[in-house]
Amino acid sequence: MNDVMNLGDPSIPLLPEALAESVWRPRPGLAKRERTRVQLVQAAIKVFTARGFAGATMQELAAVAGMTTGTVYNHFKTKEEVASAVALLLADTLCRRIADSQQGIAEGAQRMAIGNQRYIWLAEQSPQWASMMLDVAAAAPELLLEIRDYVLADLRLGVKQKAFRIPSEAAAMDLINGAVAQAMRSVALGLAPPNHGREVATCVLRGLGMEYAAAKEVAHRPLPPFPPMAG
Repeated sequence: MNDVMNLGDPSIPLLPEALAESVWRPRPGLAKRERTRVQLVQAAIKVFTARGFAGATMQELAAVAGMTTGTVYNHFKTKEEVASAVALLLADTLCRRIADSQQGIAEGAQRMAIGNQRYIWLAEQSPQWASMMLDVAAAAPELLLEIRDYVLADLRLGVKQKAFRIPSEAAAMDLINGAVAQAMRSVALGLAPPNHGREVATCVLRGLGMEYAAAKEVAHRPLPPFPPMAG
């Protein structure tokens, strides 16, 4: 885990409101061990926000969660494992919120463009959290598996609708993941020009077989808002 996660700051900014509401939402129906783990991950987000990754300790995590340090170590052996769990929760939350915003959108190409741009949006809104996700993804393949099904469904829909023409799903997924991850990194580091998300989404759609004019039109449609959380 490298220090780009904290970007030299003593704290990490709050999560975007559209994600925070879902992250803190109670999760009924979990077994006790899973419920405890989620509570620890939620506490870790609070500690990382206040202290940054480098300044956080397992003891403070336990205190914020209202648990013993031994309980923390029963679930996580190292602080890096905690960070991985945080990144997995954020990735799952973002995927679910993107899916919420795509309700009623039947075009695979537009759904793909929305997903691409929302990950890049996270890097714009919360560069440190996005950098953490990227660092974890490089070391923990399960984070990519967390989002794979969402992306693959939109890819297959676009192929079925004959908007995409690809040699293989594996090649297409590498194209999508590679382009979006690098765009997130560029944005998080402040190296990207304005409207980078739309331009990257255009390039991804082109790479999936769309003509330039069609790809640009789809990628430049307004992003649907995240709907309010139900209940």
